[in-house]
Amino acid sequence: MSAIQRNGRQMTNLRIDAERLWGELMETAAIGGTPKGGICRLTLTDLDRQVRDWFKARAEGLGCTVAVDDMGVMYARRPGQRTDVAPIAMGSHLDTQPTGGKFDGVLGVLSALEALRTMVEAGYETFAPIEIVNWTNEEGSRFTPAMIASGVFARVFERAWAAGRQDRAGTTFGDALKAIGYRGAEPCGARTLSAFFELHIEQGPILEAEGKEIGAVTGVQGMRWYEVTLTGQDAHTGATPMRLRKNALLGAARVVEEVDRIAHAHAPLAVGTVGSLEVKPNSPNVVPGEVFFTVDLRHPEAATLDTMEQRFTAALDAICAPLGLGVAMKKIWDQPPVRFDAQCVEAVRRAGAAAGHSVRDMVSGAGHDAAYVARVAPTAMIFVPCRNGVSHNESEFTSKEQCAMGAQVLLQAVLDYDRQLAERHGTS
Repeated sequence: MSAIQRNGRQMTNLRIDAERLWGELMETAAIGGTPKGGICRLTLTDLDRQVRDWFKARAEGLGCTVAVDDMGVMYARRPGQRTDVAPIAMGSHLDTQPTGGKFDGVLGVLSALEALRTMVEAGYETFAPIEIVNWTNEEGSRFTPAMIASGVFARVFERAWAAGRQDRAGTTFGDALKAIGYRGAEPCGARTLSAFFELHIEQGPILEAEGKEIGAVTGVQGMRWYEVTLTGQDAHTGATPMRLRKNALLGAARVVEEVDRIAHAHAPLAVGTVGSLEVKPNSPNVVPGEVFFTVDLRHPEAATLDTMEQRFTAALDAICAPLGLGVAMKKIWDQPPVRFDAQCVEAVRRAGAAAGHSVRDMVSGAGHDAAYVARVAPTAMIFVPCRNGVSHNESEFTSKEQCAMGAQVLLQAVLDYDRQLAERHGTS
């Protein structure tokens, strides 16, 4: 009997341990846990270091070699039968939003760890090496833009530019990375992957609403982020007549409303959000002289995004000029729509069906590291439902059973793709 036949029979019998996966999800949730049951574990903080240390110890306990690149991305590798074949990777991220939940990103990393542990305990030998990846700064909540390390990996961003990104306190990404001791020597993007699979909660309501258990993600919608500063004039609220004011907050409020109108005008697929806003001097009796805010526009079609962007930039001038406000706007992120690899997506579909789950094809409304990795390696994603579609929120929840379903599909999809790789190389 050939190695492929032996492993082909064995791979269908491998089962992840749902209780163990859930236990580790709850264990890591304590690192940065919030009183409301979520996680505040911003990238490149000491809490991030703590969870990285935890992950490194668990991976090394499985016999993996853990490497770190110069963007802080962690790679835990288990050897395969062939050393001349690039690894099949799976993973996600361990950083969170300031009021994040227990599952966004973390499920993808810990499920990959559980899938690998299942292989190790069964003595299953893959054809290609298997690698678990923890990407740095996926969320973009401390350093913008989001997915900055996977962007460097995919050669979308220059490493020096990424290292120079500053948080709102003025700390650079490079300095923060050095401070937690997770800057490696390997250049980010130097390694090659045979494929990448990312498990994630949906962060939307579709799977739950339709009663589907698994989402086979075929791509990611396009998204653009902007930073805007409106400048007026600080002035005393009691002594400055309304007609003589240059109120930056009034301009910002009107722009916020226009962003909402733009998204509605391109419904149902378009979304638009002002998610961060800072008012200066932020005093009860001073007319705001400066407002900084961010704008997030998304749509699955690049042409529609172009139209939305044109309307947004035109609105800035139309709103601010009559108010006497200065405008400074820069686009800080432009992620085109992404289509995932057909063979990887099919591996996810087959894995879901083999596990007895209902599977639905879908496009991701949120950005993920997989969107950048898809530029340099065959890639696909797996979604599991989250309660009421709520994410980026401390109440975010996916059940133990749903987490286990996703992890099982991840395991089977990776093994399915590994079998395909072996067949392509003529292994018998």
